[in-house]
Amino acid sequence: MLVASAWRSAARTDPGKVRARNEDAFLDSPQHGLWVVADGMGGHQGGDIASQLIVASLAELPQHEDFDERLKAIRQCLHWLNRRLGQELTVTAGRHDSIMGSTVVALLVEGNRAACIWAGDSRCYMWRGQRLYQLSKDHSLQQQLIDEQQMSVEQAAAHPAAQALTRAVGAAETLTLDVLELEVYPGDAFLLCSDGLYQGLSSDALGNALSLSAPHVALERLFDGALRGAARDNLTAVVIRQ
Repeated sequence: MLVASAWRSAARTDPGKVRARNEDAFLDSPQHGLWVVADGMGGHQGGDIASQLIVASLAELPQHEDFDERLKAIRQCLHWLNRRLGQELTVTAGRHDSIMGSTVVALLVEGNRAACIWAGDSRCYMWRGQRLYQLSKDHSLQQQLIDEQQMSVEQAAAHPAAQALTRAVGAAETLTLDVLELEVYPGDAFLLCSDGLYQGLSSDALGNALSLSAPHVALERLFDGALRGAARDNLTAVVIRQ
């Protein structure tokens, strides 16, 4: 289903200053009201394959008329991919790794309804009423330590395995997705991004970029800021606004 979209968007990915390979991928499909960022699990073989497979599979989903049916199809697709990525390891000769996985964060919008779906630490932010909101909650050891051990952000970040993921597509036999549904208001803007982007920028920098009226200008502001830093990881962002 192609729709006359009231949404404008812009997307970009960059390998950063350290990584030889870019394992991030994105989908920028305003005509279908669907945007995705996937970040292949670094240090594991096939991270780039996993992220690209997620994006390509979601791009090919049939465009149902009904929002709830589309949301259901996205979830089913990600569960199917989780099984497929797990099976891929058993048929790929010479693979010495135990995981072929990727984070995913997707935004589906139709009319005044929106849904954010995610697994991993790629994030969805919303800019509304001159305030920045983080809609997604990281599936990472750092976030788990904050939630379960009542650690401060600084204490949890100091843990040697703070960046380890607790959920990702392909990382375990079963996949649990988080879904947040919300009502969209005029003037809302959204940012989907990989951890390589948000770790190099403050919340103020993210908000200042999303306050700009043109998505491509906001995107340029984000990457200019992130690439002024260490940029040790791949960087990917999709900016969406009415």
